[in-house]
Amino acid sequence: MSPPDFLLPLSTEPMEARSADTLPEGEGWQFEPKWDGFRCLAFKAGDQVELRAKSGKPLGRYFPEVVEMLAAVKAEQFVVDGELVIEIDGHLSFDALQMRLHPAESRIKKLSRETPARLVLFDMLATPRGEVLVDRPLVERRAALDSFAKAAAVKDRLLLSPCTAKRKDAQAWLSDTSDSGTDGVVAKPLHETYHTGERMMVKVKRLRTADCVVGGFRYAAKSRKVGSLLLGLYNEDGRLDHVGFTSTISNAERSELTERLEGLRSPPGFSGKAPGGPSRWSTDRSVEWEPLKPELVVEVRFDHVTSDRFRHGTKLLRWRPDKAARQCTFEQIHPPAAEVKTKHS
Repeated sequence: MSPPDFLLPLSTEPMEARSADTLPEGEGWQFEPKWDGFRCLAFKAGDQVELRAKSGKPLGRYFPEVVEMLAAVKAEQFVVDGELVIEIDGHLSFDALQMRLHPAESRIKKLSRETPARLVLFDMLATPRGEVLVDRPLVERRAALDSFAKAAAVKDRLLLSPCTAKRKDAQAWLSDTSDSGTDGVVAKPLHETYHTGERMMVKVKRLRTADCVVGGFRYAAKSRKVGSLLLGLYNEDGRLDHVGFTSTISNAERSELTERLEGLRSPPGFSGKAPGGPSRWSTDRSVEWEPLKPELVVEVRFDHVTSDRFRHGTKLLRWRPDKAARQCTFEQIHPPAAEVKTKHS
């Protein structure tokens, strides 16, 4: 059996974005929400569908319901760029996406039925008529995507990401503190072509803050000075759970801070979930950690929360001597459920 004749090579790399602190100004930009999911290029030729991650690895095995859904779309061929997301109880769940990367096919099939994934579309690289659009400006690609999404009409499964040319609207998205399923804004040049593998877009993340208890610390590698602070929040049972770390400590304050922390050493540090082995974000950090009396509070900036933990390291903003440790609860990082804000195709 000969391989399907896709309109673009499966090795096609998605266009990427460079990070920025603020949205670009001036005309000629299209702004879109930045989705917290798995980036995905979807290829179709006849009854064959392929899903490719940003790394180029195939994703179809892990999301059979998406492959089946795209295979059922009446268009015979196309290539689209989007994001795979899973919604649970009104929230987009990155945990649920990671659970799909499982070796057992039976487990994947079970999850695909219980928590089906959606594909949020935001660019079109090739149309059902066989037109390859990578050399066309975004304004033309988006028009083609709008038409495709309307014709495909897979309600609640194939979604069209909203967009705007108004910077003030995009700024409002960044200021939105509800759990909208997005973690920032992506700005794309309206009159640029699709530069595969290049950082032609601009991404600005929505960063949030939380007051956390310093429940422990780790020494820096090969040093007796503090390397990172271990952060905690009180759960509904009144126990202090470990939720992440911050290592953004200036060298000027490291010695004095180490002395202060060593004076507060007292087990258990965390009365709920405690730190385990080395952090998954760093391999050179010691496994050992020092428990502290739950007295110190810091305000940190974070981006994502996964399984009640900060997915990445946080940035220390300031100490909060005015804040009682017991005020540092999970309510800060658990916003109320909200509908995923997309246009349904």
